[in-house]
Amino acid sequence: MTLVSEKPTSAPARRRLVASPGSWLIWGAVAFFLVNLAGLIAAVVVNSFGSRWFDTWLPSGWTTEWYATAWTEFGLLNVMVVTLEVALLVVGISVLVGVPASYVLARRSFPGRRLVYLLFLLPILMPPITYGIPLATVLYKYGFAGHLTGVVLANLVPSIPFVILTMTPFIEQIDPAIERAARMCGAKTWQIFLRILAPLLVPGILAASILVLVRTVGMFELTFLAAGPDSQTLVVALYYSMSAAGIRAQQSVDAMAVLYTSSMLVLLVTALRFVNPTQLVARVKEDPD
Repeated sequence: MTLVSEKPTSAPARRRLVASPGSWLIWGAVAFFLVNLAGLIAAVVVNSFGSRWFDTWLPSGWTTEWYATAWTEFGLLNVMVVTLEVALLVVGISVLVGVPASYVLARRSFPGRRLVYLLFLLPILMPPITYGIPLATVLYKYGFAGHLTGVVLANLVPSIPFVILTMTPFIEQIDPAIERAARMCGAKTWQIFLRILAPLLVPGILAASILVLVRTVGMFELTFLAAGPDSQTLVVALYYSMSAAGIRAQQSVDAMAVLYTSSMLVLLVTALRFVNPTQLVARVKEDPD
């Protein structure tokens, strides 16, 4: 009888099988965070459908009445319309301003180019509340705040730089030789931009638009500081529903929170279908200032 001996496991294989204590701690912390996050979301969702819930794992009854109550009590139809108007206006203006600015930063070399690029990035890098209060003060001084115009202007401050950050890598990926060939054939700058670059930039413009849409719907600080009673978006209305005076059923507030979370989830999933996160990494060239 022939004995077949197993090949000894190599040292690298053994190290792969036995994870280091640091890896276990990191994965344990991630798992703990995800479990708590899932539990929090599940509690809100379950409570929004529960009729009564006292000292049990699940409610004693289920109903969708709280969603109807939230829809009428908080005027969600008007809130949804305002949210859509603000988001579409911010997306449209941001694309119209941000795409040409991205083209200039990607194609032109001029003194102070990197400084200008840094200034555009500051509203994204800084917390919105740090510049939101002075911005809201200026908007109230000139009569823009408290209306839809003020909310749109406040959200444009971080949205336009966000479009520039997103679109600059897309423009840099297009070969400049295409533009030079068009110029040799007699095309003007606006013709090159509209007939040649615009069709090539459609994926990037779509990606930037969806990301700005998600950011605008989820923006709380700037919208809260500039909004009035008739210009509140969904996230600001949710905050007021929780902090306003009076007695409100927690289930109706949770129903409103579920509607907000669901809308954000749909937007994020849609964005990830069109946007590759690696495309958002801008390549900064070494240009002389």
